[in-house]
Amino acid sequence: MKKTILTAALLTVLGTTTAMAAPVNTMANNETAIGVGTKESYIEHKFTPKLTAGYQYVDRDQYNKQNDIYAQYDLVGSHVKAVAGWRNKLPGDKSNVYGGIAVSTPAVLGFEAYASYVKGADFGETQVGLNKSLIANVDLNINYHNFAPDNGHHENGIGAGVTVKF
Repeated sequence: MKKTILTAALLTVLGTTTAMAAPVNTMANNETAIGVGTKESYIEHKFTPKLTAGYQYVDRDQYNKQNDIYAQYDLVGSHVKAVAGWRNKLPGDKSNVYGGIAVSTPAVLGFEAYASYVKGADFGETQVGLNKSLIANVDLNINYHNFAPDNGHHENGIGAGVTVKF
């Protein structure tokens, strides 16, 4: 019964999602994460004990297919990160360098909460979410995402995805 309810809830979330960014992952040195959601996919790798680099592809409703190249630098343990990146195909066909911050909680009973905010010259983006460890290297992610360009249509909604780490 519980599995049926969880499956129905997950399918409902997936059906109502607008767009979602990559979740904030806590990774070990030399670990790679590959994730997919309803309208996005990403890959990131932790190259040093503090530096993670990644690529994300998002198919937004109003703004075509956006590509991000980004880096995260651990400031406090692995739970507070500085974020910097570049995104193309913003409203008006602009490209933007952006920066921001991401924070996450230590995992408790397989749950890890997080929040992130990035700002470019022409947009701001906020995400809050929860990663749930399903098995040793697979996480379920559920989040609320708000993409707010200075000019154009804002996109927000609830998203879901799966991440595999190796």
